[in-house]
Amino acid sequence: MPRRLRRRHFVQALATGLACTRAPGARAAGSVVVVEIRDYKYIPQNLTVKAGTTVRWVNAEKRTTHTVRFDGPDGMESERLFPGDTFERRFDKPARYAYICGPHPEMKGLIEVID
Repeated sequence: MPRRLRRRHFVQALATGLACTRAPGARAAGSVVVVEIRDYKYIPQNLTVKAGTTVRWVNAEKRTTHTVRFDGPDGMESERLFPGDTFERRFDKPARYAYICGPHPEMKGLIEVID
């Protein structure tokens, strides 16, 4: 379920997320993995997680808004993420989920979900 937090919740969300952050290509099941949005990039850009993992995007920019947009049959786009905002999506089905930033389509990421 998409979730958006305002700045007052950012510190709590970031603290929780940092405890669950995985290195690029990390695998985790039933946990939260953080993708930071900074310098017009998703960091890490490519991520492999186990089914049941929630990915949390955190906008760490100082002035720019971004979105997380998935195209295709399971397509959806987050609301605009202002600096400090977060967005979450749980991935239950093994597949490759490519995504971009709606306002900045040159920003690309990939979530690969495995069993």
